[in-house]
Amino acid sequence: MQQVVRRWLTGAIVGVSIVTLSGCGTLFYPERKGQLSGNVDPVVAIANGVGLLFFIVPGVIAYAVDFSNGTIYLPSESSASVDIHHLDDAMDVAALEKLLSDKAGQPVSLENELLMMEEVASLDEALAMVRMSGVMDEERLATM
Repeated sequence: MQQVVRRWLTGAIVGVSIVTLSGCGTLFYPERKGQLSGNVDPVVAIANGVGLLFFIVPGVIAYAVDFSNGTIYLPSESSASVDIHHLDDAMDVAALEKLLSDKAGQPVSLENELLMMEEVASLDEALAMVRMSGVMDEERLATM
């Protein structure tokens, strides 16, 4: 009986440590990665605080992971914007370049090796990718 309790307790401690070491906000809201600042999400902060109950190190690491990833912050509505355009398969490269040039207000070439196009599942994921891309970082950092 004592050995069963000891195994269960060991498993529980290992499980809690793994979850807190990876950062709760990173697990709960991976689409928030890349946020620079904002209001702290109380749910994530409390979940990380639970890690402080199980020794100090797992909780501190959970907070560090979430702050470094930006996943502890609530999503802000004004930090980035994404226009949604549903593209049809018949659109050629020239038409897409013209559409992007009109929206960006400057010439856009799809032949640039620094250009990356990716299909995303949701608007939140697209906003997180815009934040992580470094677009307009100078403007955002100047307001901090």
